[in-house]
Formats: sequence, structure tokens, C-alpha cells
Amino acid sequence: MQSLQKNLYNYESGPVLYETMFVWNEYLTRGIRNNLKNTLWTVALVYGFFKQVKLASSGREFRLTLIARRSRHYAGTRYLKRGVNEKGRVANDVETEQIVFEDVPEGCPVQISSIVQNRGSIPLLWSQETSRLNLKPDIILSKKDPNYEATKLHFENLVKRYGNPIIILNLIKTHERKPRESILRAEFANAIRFINKSLPEENRLRFLHWDLHKHFRNKATNVLALLIKVGVYAVNLTGIFYCQVPANLKIDGSVITSYVE
Repeated sequence: MQSLQKNLYNYESGPVLYETMFVWNEYLTRGIRNNLKNTLWTVALVYGFFKQVKLASSGREFRLTLIARRSRHYAGTRYLKRGVNEKGRVANDVETEQIVFEDVPEGCPVQISSIVQNRGSIPLLWSQETSRLNLKPDIILSKKDPNYEATKLHFENLVKRYGNPIIILNLIKTHERKPRESILRAEFANAIRFINKSLPEENRLRFLHWDLHKHFRNKATNVLALLIKVGVYAVNLTGIFYCQVPANLKIDGSVITSYVE
């Protein structure tokens, strides 16, 4: 329910563990946790994805772990939940973490790294009406937040969780015969420009437009190579989490079962 970096260096015991956006039974277990003043009698339910594989490169073996955690805030099915709410929570908010660590003999320190990225619905006040007859319902853009307060709150929440800089990769279409996604694209760009005016230059949102659909249609374009360039740009700005786990720290199979003090 928390990233490797938080577990290793920001670890706190007790009920604080459950005050997180990724624990779906936080409310259901709150009463017993508050009464007992511990979390020993409850299990945290995380909705997401987990996979781990063993790989080898240049004679070195390592494990690659992919974890996706879906937020319990403003959750819902497709079309019923879109955009951002007044609290700055977006629909389909998922934190994805990639962890890499070496397979080394027992007694040797383990090198381990982690990188986290976040995805979510475009943080504007917008919606779509469901229809069995229309597979692509029109996008309805609300005009009740002219100063983009909800959008601003969303990015303030991201800064609290991850720090600066915030890099936004926008993959929606640029041009359409009938404007749908492009309406959101233009409004999102306006929102970012508006928010950046009030931020110091070093903390401004980095906004990347990249029409994924357009590039996929062009068979001559190596989409993966272009996305790798975007990834390199982002990692160079944010860095990755890296540490050496001491040999005396118990590792049970592939899961660290103790924490760095």
C-alpha cells in the first residue's frame, strides 16, 4: 500500500499506515483500529496489480517487480466517473511502481531501486453521459470552475505525495473531425498555463503534449523509441530511488520483511 521509498525511510507504525488512498477497507476497519490503537487485527485490502519476474543481463540476475495501486478516492466505472472532483481527486487514479533488485548470495548487501509514476483522468471538471446507442458519448466540459481551483488542488496533492517537479504527459488526440478529446486537450493546456502563472519558475508544471493515436497510425514511427525519450527526460528531472539493503536485513524470498532504521 506504500512505495518502497516510503516503507524504507518514512516508516511509521500504528494506525497511520491506513490513512492512505490505496487501502480500500480503511473506513470499514477504522473503528476496531481506533479502539485497539493498533493494526494487528485488520488486513489492508489494496486494489491493483502485482507481478514479479526473474531476469538476467550481462551475467547478473535480478528481479523485476511491477505494482499498481488504485486509489479508493473518486472511484467508479468508466463513463460514470470522469475528471476531477472538488477535493482535487481524479478518476482512475493509479500509482505504478517498478522495483528492481539483484539476486545475490546470502550475506551480501542487496542493491535495490524503485521508480514511481502516476496516471489518472484529466483533472478538469468534465463528464460523459452513458448510452447503449452511442459508443463514444460526447464530452461535457463544466464551466463552473473558471479559475481551475480543483485542478490546482489536484497538483498540490501530487506535490505533497511526490514532490517537484511534476511532469505531465498528455496522450490525447490533437485533431478530430468532430471535436471530443481535443476539447479537453485545449482546456487542459489553458489550465496549466493559468496555474503556472502563480508558481515560481522552478516549481512550474512541465507539460508534454504527445498525440499517441496519431503516432500509432503512422507505421514508420517507432512509438516505443519516442516514449523512451520521454521517459529519459522525466527520469533525468526526477531521479530514481536507490539504496543498498544491508546484509543483516532479513529478506524472505522476494519481500523485504524488515525496515531500515
